[in-house]
Order: sequence, then C-alpha cells, then structure tokens
Amino acid sequence: MKRTFLAALWLTIAVAHGVATDAPRPALREYDILRAFPPGRLAALSAGDIPDANGFTGNNRAHGRWIESGPQRGSCRGVIAAVVAGDLAAADNAWRGIDVAFAHQRPDGGFVANPQANGKVASAFDANVETAYFFLQELGRAILVIRQSPHAAHFETRFAALEPKLRRAADYLDRGFATIIPKVGHSVNRVIIAAKAFGTCGVVLGDEKLIAQARRLIAHAVTLRDKEGVFIENGGRNSSYNGVSIFFGSVLALHVPLPGFEAVLPAAVAWQLTRVLPTGEVDVKGNTRTGVGQEANAFGQAKKVNYPEVVFALTYYGLIHRDQAALDAATRVFDFTRPKTK
Repeated sequence: MKRTFLAALWLTIAVAHGVATDAPRPALREYDILRAFPPGRLAALSAGDIPDANGFTGNNRAHGRWIESGPQRGSCRGVIAAVVAGDLAAADNAWRGIDVAFAHQRPDGGFVANPQANGKVASAFDANVETAYFFLQELGRAILVIRQSPHAAHFETRFAALEPKLRRAADYLDRGFATIIPKVGHSVNRVIIAAKAFGTCGVVLGDEKLIAQARRLIAHAVTLRDKEGVFIENGGRNSSYNGVSIFFGSVLALHVPLPGFEAVLPAAVAWQLTRVLPTGEVDVKGNTRTGVGQEANAFGQAKKVNYPEVVFALTYYGLIHRDQAALDAATRVFDFTRPKTK
C-alpha cells in the first residue's frame, strides 16, 4: 500500500513533466510537488496563514499591530496554498498581507520596524535586512509557484505593480549582504533562508547577481555541518532547525540548481529521521536552541519545535527523492500535530 502510494505520487509529478517514469529524476517544479501532497495536508499546514482584518499574519497578528516585515511571510504561504488548491478568492484574500507589507516599505527599500512585546526592534541595519529577507524569501517563492500554475494570468497586473517595489527591496537586501553571515552565521537555517530570498527574488527579477549571492550563502551553509552531516545550530544539533534547513534549502533547489547542497541532504535527512519517534513526536533531547526552553519568543514563551517545517521537509524530500521512509515519517509527524478527538 505504501509503495503504491509513493508510486502514484511520483507518477503525478512525472506525468506533469511528460517524462517516462523509469527515467532519472526530472527537473521538478514546486507547483507539481505541492499538488502531489497527500490530500488535505497543505491546507492544514497553511490554515494559520490567513491575514486578519488588518492584513497581518504571524507575529504582527499576535501583537495586533505592525511590528516588522518578516511575519508577513505567512500571507505568502497562504497565497501559495490557495493557488495550489485553485481557490483564487482565497488567494486574493491572502494577498492582502503582501499589500500591507509593501504599505510599510521605506524609500530605501527596507521596511518599517516597531518594538515587539519584549522591547526588541529590528531597526539596526543588519536586523532590518534579516526581517526583510524572512518576508522576501516567501514572496519570491509565491510568485514563482504562481507562475508555474495555471493561474498566473490572474496575478499579472499585481506582478507588474509589485516589480519596482520588489526591485527596491532586493537592492536593499543586496546592500546588506555583508551583514548576513556575521549576524546569523551561528544559525545555519537563517543563512539558508537568506539564500532563498536572494535566489527566488533573483529568478523573479531575472537578476543573476542575486542568484549568485544565493549560491554564495548556500556554499557557506554547507560548511555549517558536523562530521556526520547534520546542520549545526549554535554549535550543536537541533531537531527542529535541521528540518527547517532541509525544507528551505530543498525549496530553493527547485528554483535554482544547487547540486552541492543536494549532495549533503541525505545525511541531514538520515539524522532527522532518527529524531522522529514512533508517535510522530520530534525528539528534542540534546537540542542546542529550541525544544527544551533555551530560547523565548517576543512574548517570553519558550520556542517549540517547528512542526510544520519538519513535515514540509520530510514530505518534500520524500517526493523529490522517492524516499518512502521520509514520507512515512512526515505522515507520523503530521498526524501527531493534528487535534485529537475524544
């Protein structure tokens, strides 16, 4: 049954590309990967990405006011899920969060930042670059997925209006490139997130310099692994952020060829699978950053495992590489996170 399920998923992707199913892995499109997700999974994972009445998502929604640009990445995920589902009304609703983000863009291409509940504010240049790339890495991805879908024409006018704003934002990121590794080099997942912003926006804008910057960041990221190939966070292993690194790097590699990154993925995934318990819970013993109370969010609450990203990481890897063990683990983790019925 499980092998049949995986074969059916791969057939869906292969047929979309018009390739023989016994051929080597074709160049895959992210839209097709998302369409091949198990029924209901993408919608469930994206359920929290709908903007509120003010157009806020993520931490901005939690604060009830505009804080910074990074949290608006949730609206981009909401757009992606709606487009993949073919629900253009929902996509338009989620797009409000993108419009709200650019309503807070400054003339220099960066975005307004206000204090969080803990008093921290991303006003310094390196911090403002960081929150901007958190938003832009999902915006660039959303545009690319839409372009791969049958619904690109629906967004054509919006894309045209957005391009000069995205150009300014990408230029702002590029001016801050030298700040990224000094600020977040201890956290490889953030290096990869920055690379995803440069790479996806570079593809959107047809800018080879931005794409080259993405590859530079990825080249650094692959050096941030331990001797067994696990992505390191704050000097050690973290079963949450290793999954984040796998996921975001895998997404970028669907849009920008990254053979060096893909070559190191099997080892990182192999360790990630050892952290998924039979129940689907992610084992946090020995984590260096999150899962056992080491870090707090803006409201002073302990950061927990990034369960959605772990599910995405294992689902993407399983579909791309036809890896049943990864798909089985993704299903266990996904089921663990679902509300339990009495």
